[in-house]
Amino acid sequence: MPRSVPEPRPALGRKQVHAVAGCYFVASFAALGLPPFLTEILPELGDRDASWAGVLYIVPTVFAAVGAPLWGRLADRFGRKRLLLRAQLGLALSFLLAGWADSIAAFTVALVLQGILGGTFAASNGYLGAALQGPDLSRALTLMQGAARAALVFAPIVVGSLSPWLSPHRQYALLAVLPLTAAALIAALPESRGVPAGSREPSAGEPPVDAAPGVPEEEARTERTTSLRGLYALEFAFVFSTVISFPYLISLIEDRIPGTSPVVSGILFALPHLCYLAAAMWVHSAFHRRPRLGVALGFACIALGLAGHGLAHSLTTLVAVRLLLGAGLTLGLVCLSVMASDCAKGRAPGGLFGSIEFFSKAGAVVAGLAAAAGNSLYGPSAPVLTGTAVALLTVCATALPALNLRSPRSLRTRRSR
Repeated sequence: MPRSVPEPRPALGRKQVHAVAGCYFVASFAALGLPPFLTEILPELGDRDASWAGVLYIVPTVFAAVGAPLWGRLADRFGRKRLLLRAQLGLALSFLLAGWADSIAAFTVALVLQGILGGTFAASNGYLGAALQGPDLSRALTLMQGAARAALVFAPIVVGSLSPWLSPHRQYALLAVLPLTAAALIAALPESRGVPAGSREPSAGEPPVDAAPGVPEEEARTERTTSLRGLYALEFAFVFSTVISFPYLISLIEDRIPGTSPVVSGILFALPHLCYLAAAMWVHSAFHRRPRLGVALGFACIALGLAGHGLAHSLTTLVAVRLLLGAGLTLGLVCLSVMASDCAKGRAPGGLFGSIEFFSKAGAVVAGLAAAAGNSLYGPSAPVLTGTAVALLTVCATALPALNLRSPRSLRTRRSR
């Protein structure tokens, strides 16, 4: 009996990929724009000194980390589009509950549900990973990170602008309309089914999909393939070393340049993310065939940028080190997306991106705790110096032959040659 040929996977068009990224952007507005205003929200709920702000800031992140791998596996089993719709509707429900909560306990429950029922980033990446592969997938993941950066920049501005007319607490309920709108748009998209990216063997004479012109397939695979453990470790270290500088950046700026206006502080906070929006696609074109080099350079820039924060005492110097940190952020995010697209070949995308999200959220949680501990013991310079140390250790680790992040399969390929 002739062997049946698996049905080729449907590819998403550019408009559909942009639609997924746009849906993630609008759904992220409340999730990313409202937490900075917890110190204004909690007094309305009875916490006069907003003493719970630090804990509640990371509650959604903690539960998102716990839930992401499970939702990813369910997406592989029951359909990625269905689970992506679930994530958007879960966000809408949790935002409504948060907006109408009348106590700290009810508000906390809403934030827990936001973490458990949300997970739109991992769900979106799983949806894309089931329909795209190689450079197409890594470009789509780069675009998704751009949507996250854009929401991180613009959402707090919009929330702050609405605050004179509607309190940030009640804005949770208002902004629930955004994930509902995203769910309606996603419902019109096709289901992303298809054979796994690595299951189709190339026919005789067919060039490898990701090999550079003139580069043998085995050599390209050896150079490009990344182990899952290596990817997870890099994801954790990257998120830790970048996020640790976020919570107390405004305090550091005020300590170094007293009297700095909130507008200037906000611009300084946003600069690294604006760098990503401006340069991400160019970085992808330059490093999509050599992502490990890009990651190493990214961590080096992060280490130098964070160390510079500890030495900066003028606005000009702060702008320079924030831009340097932005270069590291852009290199790291883009090249980690390329590595993730490499690892997606032949694997169930929902489970993979759910696991990546777990390590990303874990890095953010540990960074928040380390930033709080360092700031309370040694002042606002401590978090950036801790991030510098982690980034430097990661640069050294990526340079060691024993930890050069190749998968066991690629190492066996090289030995057999």
